[in-house]
Amino acid sequence: MRWTRGSSNANIEDRRGRGMGIGGGMGVGGGIIGLILALIFGGDILGGGGDPGVATNTAGGDVGPVSESAGEAERREFVTFVLNDVQDVWRTTLPKYGDQYRDAKLVLFRDATRSACGVGQAGMGPFYCPLDERAYLDLSFFDELHQKFGANGDFAQAYVIAHELGHHVQHILGVDNRVRQMQQSRPSEANEYSVRLELQADCFAGVWANSTSQRRLLQEGDVEEALNAASAIGDDRIQKQTQGSVNPESFTHGSSAQRVTWFRRGMESGNPESCDSFAGAK
Repeated sequence: MRWTRGSSNANIEDRRGRGMGIGGGMGVGGGIIGLILALIFGGDILGGGGDPGVATNTAGGDVGPVSESAGEAERREFVTFVLNDVQDVWRTTLPKYGDQYRDAKLVLFRDATRSACGVGQAGMGPFYCPLDERAYLDLSFFDELHQKFGANGDFAQAYVIAHELGHHVQHILGVDNRVRQMQQSRPSEANEYSVRLELQADCFAGVWANSTSQRRLLQEGDVEEALNAASAIGDDRIQKQTQGSVNPESFTHGSSAQRVTWFRRGMESGNPESCDSFAGAK
């Protein structure tokens, strides 16, 4: 993917040097994380002329510089660029369909952090919390994406971020609230609604990917990287890998084929109205 360094960090909260006891409260409790988190599916922070191995924390002003390796600094720069690019696209796109976009924040953390939805841990993967309109990401997740799931390449990482911001778009549109209401009224179908929510977020990620193609940001192999990532984190693949069998009734994010299909749908159309994964729902 063609990208540039030095993007604005206005919507980045860097908590990598922050302990669990600092910052946002527990909110409504850690249990909500299981309902809303999107497992796998979430300028330059450096001070002017500063040490390239130190990032300035932008969250709250009560945390000192964050030590980071050169690799982490590069990854942070890329994540910042993608965050801004995805939000720029939605800021332009949503008004065409009668809605206004408002920016989400992206919280970078290590190991664990507090959110309005409870405690988020690195092992949960990236997640979005609608209660504070923030996506949460431990940068080490991208190592797991590569090593555990075999999803390589920068556009695979970009897909993850675009997916989490897809949940933010759903929140702006009120989709997530309606889904929670349907899950509460029809608990036997809670997993089905969760799958539909995740597939729509995949489709929204595809809508952004369409724009990168239009703007010639894509490089050879980028689309394949995103499709491979979508396939690698399908419920069936993960269940097969972790427990040796597949149980479709326990799916919460969709099968590999479903995730690929919905990402591709958004990418081919570039139209969020093509992302109605709830069509036909009861």
